[in-house]
Amino acid sequence: MAGHSKFKNIMHRKGAQDKKRSSMFSKLSREITVAAKMGMPDPDMNPRLRLAINAAKAQSMPKDNIQRAVDKASKGDTENYEEVRYEGYGPGGTAIIVEALTDNRNRTATNVRTAFAKNGGNLGSSGAVSHGFDRLGLITYPASAGDAEAIFEAALEAGAEDVSSNEDEHEIWTAMDALHEVAKALEASLGPADGAKLAWKPTTTVEVDESNAATLMKLVDTLEDDDDVQTVWGNYEVSDEVMEKLG
Repeated sequence: MAGHSKFKNIMHRKGAQDKKRSSMFSKLSREITVAAKMGMPDPDMNPRLRLAINAAKAQSMPKDNIQRAVDKASKGDTENYEEVRYEGYGPGGTAIIVEALTDNRNRTATNVRTAFAKNGGNLGSSGAVSHGFDRLGLITYPASAGDAEAIFEAALEAGAEDVSSNEDEHEIWTAMDALHEVAKALEASLGPADGAKLAWKPTTTVEVDESNAATLMKLVDTLEDDDDVQTVWGNYEVSDEVMEKLG
């Protein structure tokens, strides 16, 4: 289980996805509002908004919710969200990057620092761990979108740099500045993606043993539960054997 998949399988096994649905919709809405405010409110003219709306649709977010999030951007009283990145260390020598959209930096920084401190980690300074990651585009499709070979061929033709497939999903990696272009090409051949965003891909990974994995999972879970946190990235690898014990 790699860091960028954020213990997805464990979340599914424990049925945590259902209770997190409203929180997930809140995060998706925030990204839609920010994307609409930064560019045109028309997804055909605003690549970031198009990806945000597609991601919301992939999670079955109601159309009314999506439209409200778009409309909110044009209202004068809307919150001013800032994109903020935090970097720190988790259990077992792991490196963690936290991306947030916040209207209160102090609140978010306090919450993130507390999450690290209470779960075997510590928050570092800006740039503390990001040097160990590549900044790339990441497009995800469910396994049902096609077999690994078909997805690889489609991704290659669309201009992607790398593809990794497992029993749950296909991860398509692109150059940072090619994300929107590749996502649009893949949408024409494979349909809308489950997600498409800028990502942090570790250059090397750390194998996490059973003694640290549970605490690490709790740290990631706590961070993702925060309303301001959009995404958590890490350089950890957890073996299937350890995952089974945790699950």
